[in-house]
Amino acid sequence: MALIKDILRTMDYGPSPESSDHVRAWLLKHEGGFGPFIGGRFTKPRELFDVFNPATGERIARATQGSPADVDAAVAAARKALPKWAATPGEERARVLYALARHVQKRERFLSVLETIDNGKPIRESRDIDLPLVARHFYHHAGWASLIESEFPGTRPVGVCGQVIPWNFPLLMLAWKIAPALAAGCTVVLKPAEYTPLTALAFAEICIEAALPPGVVNIVTGDGETGAALVAHDSVDKIAFTGSTEVGRAIRKATAGTGKKLALELGGKSPFVVFDDADLDSAVEGVVDAIWLNQGQVCCAGSRLLAAEGIADALTSKLRARMARLRVGDPLDKSTDVGAIVAPAQLERIERLMRAGAEEGLEIWRADDALPNRGSFYPPTLVTGAEPASVLMREEIFGPVLVSTTFRTPDEAVALANNTRYGLAASVWTENVNRALEVAARIKAGVV
Repeated sequence: MALIKDILRTMDYGPSPESSDHVRAWLLKHEGGFGPFIGGRFTKPRELFDVFNPATGERIARATQGSPADVDAAVAAARKALPKWAATPGEERARVLYALARHVQKRERFLSVLETIDNGKPIRESRDIDLPLVARHFYHHAGWASLIESEFPGTRPVGVCGQVIPWNFPLLMLAWKIAPALAAGCTVVLKPAEYTPLTALAFAEICIEAALPPGVVNIVTGDGETGAALVAHDSVDKIAFTGSTEVGRAIRKATAGTGKKLALELGGKSPFVVFDDADLDSAVEGVVDAIWLNQGQVCCAGSRLLAAEGIADALTSKLRARMARLRVGDPLDKSTDVGAIVAPAQLERIERLMRAGAEEGLEIWRADDALPNRGSFYPPTLVTGAEPASVLMREEIFGPVLVSTTFRTPDEAVALANNTRYGLAASVWTENVNRALEVAARIKAGVV
């Protein structure tokens, strides 16, 4: 056993695992499989698919592959609940949203551990970022619900909302979609990603505990076919989707001419622009948050580093030193910085794109290739010398890979930043406020 003086001398991290016993007990209670949550209750499980822990590869649960009949039943329940929920005064809806927020907070530890086991993200992120934001979304929209009559007079709920969410922030995306819909008086049919349905199913239990009226929230699990059935359903008034650009295009095509409202949040290849007068140490920490948070599985991840030519080498050196200290491993260990990729299929996609980049002759650097001997892991990676046409500069990798190139002038930086078919987010690093504002205004991105 290491002595305290030895630990202080080396400052090596020891293991700091978070207990998952309570989550394992909950999963054991549902070992027969989860059915859809429709009309305020769980229906009987039928055709089941396996849910895996990406950090170990073990099967942790089974959930129902939602059929068109399940979608029909869920939409019918939402439609039946709509008139009463829409007519409920905003203050009453606010009380329900407050109750949901409080119940989420009561179960924060359980939900954060479940999210980490299901998704692979480090427990520090699910515990300290995701869960507080989940509760905050419900509290925030409870406030809007209480003010809806005075601040939005004459408005009406859209109706039944079909919501399809991704696997990178499963519970946070659920809150992001459900909270505003409930505040506005809409009812919901939500389909979580097939890789990560478990926190959505745990939230269904919270809906029962918080006395949410039956049918206001319905959850149907399944793959893309289940999502397609929800998108195509005639009784759905609005589709809200977060996910890949390819699926977003398919949804836009499927809903064209139907009169359905549509909200899409799709992919990104966001530029991270560093000028020669920037504080490089701060920029490095910004890069860590921008691309290695959640293993780079973030729509607005700063995956393209555009560095001024004069400081590119110094920035790269600092980045490599910082990458060497990132800890990859068990997501339930509170000392872990980078957890597991969500599924083997996503890991294979990252590896395939990296092979294509290597074939183009790009320089690929990793601090340490030593990874856990089981599970889906990929090390933090820095790619330098990329050209604008390089596959890794064009394609959304959705993994812990930063692709770097250089620029000489602000005009060139803006041109490189805008040389993408995406336009989700961007960040600009400089100590010159005028330059920051001028460049930010010229970058075509929704959030800068």
